Amino acid sequence: MKSLAELNEIREKMKAKVAVREDGNTYRVVVGMATCGIAAGARPVMSALLSEVSAQNLEETVHVSQTGCIGICQYEPIVEVFKGDEKFTYVKMTPEKMKQVVDSHLKNGVPLYDYTIGNM
Repeated sequence: MKSLAELNEIREKMKAKVAVREDGNTYRVVVGMATCGIAAGARPVMSALLSEVSAQNLEETVHVSQTGCIGICQYEPIVEVFKGDEKFTYVKMTPEKMKQVVDSHLKNGVPLYDYTIGNM
């Protein structure tokens, strides 16, 4: 960083990224990718998620990231979906279930409660 203008440019870029996370019209999807998640099959679930989001052209409204241990290892693979103040925790996910979640929840706004932690 060589100038105040460069610092302000970096600041504005980061503010735009934070605004995406706070936007109530987008989904933020987090996949648990700690060793417990990976051992339970989180990598194929993440791959299915990314493939399906791309195939359905949802990149503008669905932002995917990964995290470490979510803390409920017996339910791995875990995928959390955030939109505004809502949070859905999908558990014991498979690539097939993930494709259904993308189609129903992320594309059409209809959560699949059968796959959430409250129904396990």
